[in-house]
Amino acid sequence: MQEPVAADPNAVPPPSRTRNPAANPRRMRRIIAEDPEWSLAIVPQLTELCIQHIINNFESNPILNSLLPDHQRKVLDKVSTSLPLTVTANLISDEGYWKRCCIARWAVCDVSRYGNSWKRMFFERHLENILKFYIPDTTNPNQVLDVIPLCKEYVKKLDIDQFLPPVKIDQKKEDEEASDTESDSGMDEPSMDHFDMSMLTPALCHLEELHLSYGVKDCGMNFEWNLFEFTYRDCCSLANAVKKCPTLKVFKLSRSKVDDEKSRVLIHELLDHPSLTELNLSHNLIADRGARAVGKLINHSKIVTLNLCDNRIRAQGAQAIAHALSKNSILTSLNLRLNCIEDEGGQAICHALLTNETLTNLHLGGNELSEPTATLFSQVLAQNTALTHINLSCNHIGLDGGKQLLEGMTDNKTVVEFDLRLAEVGQESEYLINQAIKTNQELARFKSLQHPPSAPVPHTVEEKHPEQG
Repeated sequence: MQEPVAADPNAVPPPSRTRNPAANPRRMRRIIAEDPEWSLAIVPQLTELCIQHIINNFESNPILNSLLPDHQRKVLDKVSTSLPLTVTANLISDEGYWKRCCIARWAVCDVSRYGNSWKRMFFERHLENILKFYIPDTTNPNQVLDVIPLCKEYVKKLDIDQFLPPVKIDQKKEDEEASDTESDSGMDEPSMDHFDMSMLTPALCHLEELHLSYGVKDCGMNFEWNLFEFTYRDCCSLANAVKKCPTLKVFKLSRSKVDDEKSRVLIHELLDHPSLTELNLSHNLIADRGARAVGKLINHSKIVTLNLCDNRIRAQGAQAIAHALSKNSILTSLNLRLNCIEDEGGQAICHALLTNETLTNLHLGGNELSEPTATLFSQVLAQNTALTHINLSCNHIGLDGGKQLLEGMTDNKTVVEFDLRLAEVGQESEYLINQAIKTNQELARFKSLQHPPSAPVPHTVEEKHPEQG
């Protein structure tokens, strides 16, 4: 039998299974929480814990202005973009925060259209969305009224391309109400009135541009003509709204079936407007009576740009506008495209341009003009020194009319754009007119080099030609 070996007192005992488990890396991985950012070497600072607490409780306790700038920056970078506007609207002015709000809400964000202000973009688009989907007699008016105090300091432009009508009531009940209102003199049924803009515009103290279109987008198979009805009451409330907005500079009401009666109601309230400089009533139903009202407006307002494209203005309406144009010294741009003024109206416009010295842009495309107008327009080209952009496209000027225009261009040094597409003037005349235009463009470029925009310009010249530059 083998004798037992004595134990060596200096020998190192084998590792015990009951020693500290932290010494075993594999055991260590089982103990540490599964947090990739966790580290034994990092302990959060008390400041960071406080900032995170402020962020988490910002809605109930919005502490911001009392923080140091660096701490404010950290809060604004992480605070939620879904906080109520009652909390953030008048407290947060940081553009970075409002940029995050815009990007989180809309896929396309072009801040250059909003004066490079993300906060302005957010509130303008937010208010536009509320108005586009406002349903009269269904939507709570407080949805609009409550947001006005929050956004009134930041809204400068509203572009509303649809107005929803009230929800259609039962057909039998609707017929009964219609029979009761048939005696109304030209007024539409109350049930078809849209959002009352006079509730809104007086409160927007910085509103400068208002673009409206009364209709419904994406109606699909639910299409009905009454979805595109601009009622008489709509017109009255809108006229009142524009009148009560003294800061308004640009007013556009297009594709809204504005006829003579409604245009006269609108224009009556615009006659003494203190700041309106641009009016766009394109793609409507304005005829000669409405055009006469426009003629009165031209000489009783500060309108610089007037757009009446695609209406029903004929010769008499054009004559009324021409009469006003002959006495006007403010209007610089007139668009009468896609009307039907014919030669009688075209010649009236030409006679006015022989004395007018301020109009720089004129669009008479698609007006059934022919050689008699071109003959008189030749004199305008030879004498008028204000016109720079002319459009006579889609008319029946003819070969002889083209030669008359070419003769007028030989003495003209100011026109830098002359559109004669589809005017039947002939290739030779069109080519030679374009050559004269190129010469004028070079002359204008040379003058601009001599007088760059940074150079002082007499104030009277700026007032006379505000669109040149």
